[in-house]
Amino acid sequence: MSQPPGGAPSFVRAWWEALAAVAAGVAAMFAVAALGLWAAGAGGLPGGAFPSVTAATVVTAVGGTVELSGDAGVLGRTGAGIAVVPLSVTLAGAVALAVVFLRPLRHHAVTSGRALLARVARTAVLWLLALLLTGLGARHDFRINLGDSLLGDIGDVLDVAPRVGFRAALGPTLGYGLLWLLVLLAVAVAASRKTPLPSRLLRFQDPVRPVASAMVALLLGYVLLGLVAGLVTAAVRGHPGDTMAVLLLGLPNLAWLAFGLGLGGTWDGRVPGTSLGLPMPAPLTAVLREGGDRPSTLSVSSLAAHDGRAWLLVVVAAVALLAAAFLTAVRSPATTRPWEHAVQVGVASAVTLFVIGTLTRISARFGLSILGITDMSAFGGEVALRPHLLTLMGLGLLWGAVAGFAGSALSHRVRRGGLAGEAGNPGPG
Repeated sequence: MSQPPGGAPSFVRAWWEALAAVAAGVAAMFAVAALGLWAAGAGGLPGGAFPSVTAATVVTAVGGTVELSGDAGVLGRTGAGIAVVPLSVTLAGAVALAVVFLRPLRHHAVTSGRALLARVARTAVLWLLALLLTGLGARHDFRINLGDSLLGDIGDVLDVAPRVGFRAALGPTLGYGLLWLLVLLAVAVAASRKTPLPSRLLRFQDPVRPVASAMVALLLGYVLLGLVAGLVTAAVRGHPGDTMAVLLLGLPNLAWLAFGLGLGGTWDGRVPGTSLGLPMPAPLTAVLREGGDRPSTLSVSSLAAHDGRAWLLVVVAAVALLAAAFLTAVRSPATTRPWEHAVQVGVASAVTLFVIGTLTRISARFGLSILGITDMSAFGGEVALRPHLLTLMGLGLLWGAVAGFAGSALSHRVRRGGLAGEAGNPGPG
């Protein structure tokens, strides 16, 4: 006798599919984070901190909060803070989780809203459990070695033992992690052309799905270009370990920053005069160091002052956006008018640049003070990168609208050419 549709096998299979999606995402993030941190030299952290640092990296990759703290004894104090998203880790987990989540849906011709929400709910429950366990593992404390310096001598005499530590803030981590998952699944369902939509959402399929799919393809294409450039750099310039650390931790940070800069966006930022620890493009670090203690403005023109090839970012961004607009148009119904394409691509570009600006924001600092003596050059400074979000969104809307019109015109020409070819070919026999 066969089981009814709502029987135990269906129940077990539904939870198994949710578990597979969560496990794939978490495993991908831990693997990429561990490899990136190992390439960056974090494997030698004192006190066996590497697993905890890896867990903390995964927490920040999904928008979670990692609190840094310090204790330099009675006569000392430390101050630290960090807000940066390692987007390579984020992207790896997002792609793995989305692919496994969507795969069972592609075997269905239709789906109901209730079934889709139930699938999302099961995934969210298991995701929060995995994130809770990750957050509990993302904590560690270790002592700072002051070395042979005046600070070290004072610390030894006064028995001041500076310690720093980190721990995931579980409340914000679970909250932002859940939001991350819901946004990811919404984008995945919207961009997947093979996933059926509930009947109530079918009216959004034509205006949303083609442009969402095109924007996802644009972002992944930029990451692929950055990966090729990074591998070439590692092969030609040496130091492959450092370059691989950048690729495994922050490749989308740089690639998507390049897209925003190519469209005319600007960021304010600064880095300390000391080494960043990881190799960044020379023009980028040069611009961010120009202001000294004050923020510098990062733009295509400021980059071009150090390397004229930076103007190529404008060309690449324009071509990429035009390709996305053309892809949107050819996948949309033939009855869609050019101004509708312009609105769709313009709004999607503005939203995409808002996300890019938010995700590429960086704020990191570390300071140590003992008896009023501060040595920031030895123990770090502040790294900051803050976007002009309103400018980015406005540029995205403008560029997207122009690209939408152009992409619509190109798609109509291609379609007319295809119809003319079919009319001129009488076919066999």
